[in-house]
Amino acid sequence: MSDLGHLPIVVVGAGPVGLAAAAHLVGRGLDVKVYEAEDTVGAHVRQWGHVRLFSSWKYNVDAAARDLLEKDGWQEPDGEGYPTGAELVERYLVPLSRTPELGPVIETGLRVAGIGREGLDKANSRGRAERPFVLTLVDTAGGTRQIRARAVIDAAGTWGTPNPLGADGRPAAGEIDASEAVAYGIPDVLGRDRATYAGRTTVVVGAGHSAANVLIDLARLAEDAPGTASLWVTRGSNLARVYGGGSADQLAERGALGGRLRVLVQDGRLTLVTGFAVSGVVRAGARFQLSGETADGRRMLDPVDRIIVATGQRPDLGPTRELRLDLDPGLESVRSLGPLIDPNLHSCGSVPPHGHRQLSHPEPGFYTVGIKSYGRAPTFLMMTGYEQVRSVAAALAGDLIAADDVHLTLPETGVCTLLADQPDAACCGPSSDGHAAAAPGRPPTLEPRTTSCCGTAA
Repeated sequence: MSDLGHLPIVVVGAGPVGLAAAAHLVGRGLDVKVYEAEDTVGAHVRQWGHVRLFSSWKYNVDAAARDLLEKDGWQEPDGEGYPTGAELVERYLVPLSRTPELGPVIETGLRVAGIGREGLDKANSRGRAERPFVLTLVDTAGGTRQIRARAVIDAAGTWGTPNPLGADGRPAAGEIDASEAVAYGIPDVLGRDRATYAGRTTVVVGAGHSAANVLIDLARLAEDAPGTASLWVTRGSNLARVYGGGSADQLAERGALGGRLRVLVQDGRLTLVTGFAVSGVVRAGARFQLSGETADGRRMLDPVDRIIVATGQRPDLGPTRELRLDLDPGLESVRSLGPLIDPNLHSCGSVPPHGHRQLSHPEPGFYTVGIKSYGRAPTFLMMTGYEQVRSVAAALAGDLIAADDVHLTLPETGVCTLLADQPDAACCGPSSDGHAAAAPGRPPTLEPRTTSCCGTAA
């Protein structure tokens, strides 16, 4: 790639991991450009800005980013405090984007619509590594231009492409026609969106942390707004992962989140329907009913006013269609990570250390990082992405010793301990010390824990 050295390395996305990638690259003296589709950095985080993170500041600030910020006079927030999404953006990402090193290399309002190799389509094998990448950029007015790059780091995330309501991965019948009543992710039901949900009945579909957050907020809204009610619908019946490990969770706020949700169910403050695979949305006058499959056959739920789909996200693979990617066939994650994070097998929420070798593809010089590297799998933590991009930046700088020296110890969820005595629990996750070796050229391997650790996904 030496003859391409005059070209920049392009980072797609100006979220926490994308900006961390840029910080590591400039720290190594590499030419970098960052392109963000929205008009501001951290745009996806802003969309859930009202939500408080369950990881404290000390887990959410990248080391290379901290170095740039401190050179610019930044005062780091208390490491033990818990920021909201909005605070993370305003107190960390925005100041980082305005540092003298990163400010000039970030362009917002430019969506990467396509990435390919100059003069070669996907089917052409000869000399791909010697050809520059060509990226098509689309601005907010619809204008297009093309730029060339020596390497590309895709940190575009997945928040902008939520999973649909249908249990089969497609929009449920009637979902699109009912769009005026459907929201995705974590609406701000206590703030901006209060009037939409106050005094109404809302069904929340999903069994992850997004669903837990919105259900807890709806319960708080019901305390002040008479007539507000919630229905919680999950496809599975094992809710251990969303309820979490309680006091055994090494992130206390993550454990407390599940505990609060469990109490709401036990107290009857929300109605829970498990084992319900949504297949359709049916209008019932001014209201809507969910239809779906259960163990006892087809069922129709009582009418509701609003529907919140909190069923996770998926990567947008359209822009990379002309690249040779190696993806897990089920999760659409980087293939080497698939067996380590598959929610059908793992409930622990942990993954062994991994770096540039696991995040690369058959397309030389292209890396998928951040939550997009997990594809459709949940449980990603920002600190995972920070170690990913540290390794990738070192590799692009030619420092393979540093690139291969990956270290990552994630706070355990406590779910493994909870499930250890369940007869159907499956053992998974890293070795008992929380680490797994990542030998050069090979993905990290899983070693059995000292106790049984994980059950099937909810």
